[in-house]
Amino acid sequence: MAEKEELLVGDVTHYFDHLKVAVIKLKPKATLKKGDEIHFKGANDDFTQKITSLQVDHKDIDEVKAGMDFGLQVDKKVHVNTEVYKTN
Repeated sequence: MAEKEELLVGDVTHYFDHLKVAVIKLKPKATLKKGDEIHFKGANDDFTQKITSLQVDHKDIDEVKAGMDFGLQVDKKVHVNTEVYKTN
């Protein structure tokens, strides 16, 4: 099986442990939507998950676009500056 192609789409800027929510800054020209699979890669983080929730200003949305900051429920703890990749 061929390895999945990955595209760098953002970086973790905050993590709220009590909510298990990461705040991510999306790169220019990047988009993400519910159902996409993402890969967290950093010094202490390396896991893949599907996006099940996206929030901007505490409101649920279905898609985020280039340059946006958004909240994302995560399966595991992540650290600031962890890179976020979209897997294809």
